[in-house]
Amino acid sequence: MTSATGEADVRDLVAGMLREIEEGGEAKAIEYTRKFDKWEGDILVPQDVIDAAAEKVPQRLKDDLQFAHDRVQGFAQAQLASMSEFETELSPGLFAGQKLIPVQTAGCYIPGGRYSHVASAIMSVTTAKVAGVDNVIACSPPNRDGGVHPAILYTLKLAGVDQVLALGGVQGIAAMAFGLFTGHKADILAGPGNQYVAEAKRLLFGRVGIDMFAGPTEILVISDENADPWIVATDLAGQAEHGPNSPAWLISTSREHAEEVMRLMPDAIESLPEPNRTSARNAWRDYGEVIVTPSREEAVKISDDYAAEHLQVQADDPQWWLDNLRNYGSLFLGEETTVSFGDKTSGTNHILPTKGAARYTGGLSVSKFIKTVTYQRSTRDANRDVAAVTARISRLEGMEGHARSGDVRLAKYFPDEDFELSA
Repeated sequence: MTSATGEADVRDLVAGMLREIEEGGEAKAIEYTRKFDKWEGDILVPQDVIDAAAEKVPQRLKDDLQFAHDRVQGFAQAQLASMSEFETELSPGLFAGQKLIPVQTAGCYIPGGRYSHVASAIMSVTTAKVAGVDNVIACSPPNRDGGVHPAILYTLKLAGVDQVLALGGVQGIAAMAFGLFTGHKADILAGPGNQYVAEAKRLLFGRVGIDMFAGPTEILVISDENADPWIVATDLAGQAEHGPNSPAWLISTSREHAEEVMRLMPDAIESLPEPNRTSARNAWRDYGEVIVTPSREEAVKISDDYAAEHLQVQADDPQWWLDNLRNYGSLFLGEETTVSFGDKTSGTNHILPTKGAARYTGGLSVSKFIKTVTYQRSTRDANRDVAAVTARISRLEGMEGHARSGDVRLAKYFPDEDFELSA
């Protein structure tokens, strides 16, 4: 079994819902939220309701949310500072450049359900705002009695959201993509969600951008003989609680250590409350793997093949691992850090690639909300070479229309000169 098992089961259902919502508009989205969430209130959350949420959030939680927000914002600002626009002269008179342009509208999905996912609100909305997105819309499933959870509303305001929709699931994704209730169609959709949310984003990709194709949470721990087996077991169980199909993998260079982790895993899992315990138990039973390798080089090779969403290294010489590991969503070096820190507070983004996608992409970042576009300008004199070479290559390819775009400029700019323009 893999984390992709069962995806086909939801595809037809989600495709049908998207089709119905696009055709039926806001009325159909309301119909679905009344059916699934039993919500009868406003879909576009009024500003006074967002403001009033602060009164329902304890000061300690406000302080904690500010702590997390400051670190996520600071890291996103550092990412933005690392990006740059430039212009370079490629040959005399031929200039090409790069511009960084934020998208206009981002749609951010904030999971609700049993938990209020305040960390996801920080990760997506804060990052989009640092990138310079003009309009950030968030949607989150409403509770039938009170609408969107007050802690989520408070966090969204802290992160700088512009509009909030009391919608969850496929109908929330569809509303942001189609511009329902706000009049702004999302240019990109971001944020974690269940398999229905992930499938809706996948089906809409192309019409809108998405952060990534998301699947169940994954953790891979690389350990050696000096790692603390109880901490390793606790970290594996802590991510397995996400759901019964969340892979938890261990690669160790020590058989003795690996066997001790396996011995401790049931205790780490059984100490969790329900329903987390059952989720972690099933995930470890069906998706847990333990691999013992003869060397750290072999551990790197296997880890890069798995390309895990979260990769923890609890082994000696962390710099060696940083220098040699290549495929991961986010890397956590040493016992002193853990995936949970990255998930909630430490600053790096927790919206990360799964199912091997870390082989070709990283997680959500400022760059996901910014288009890297190019431009060029040229002097007339530079056309002497560029236009002539373009014409000859175009004719070689049988693209006569392309060639003539070069011909006409040579004829206008250099009427007294002869050029070899045949293939």
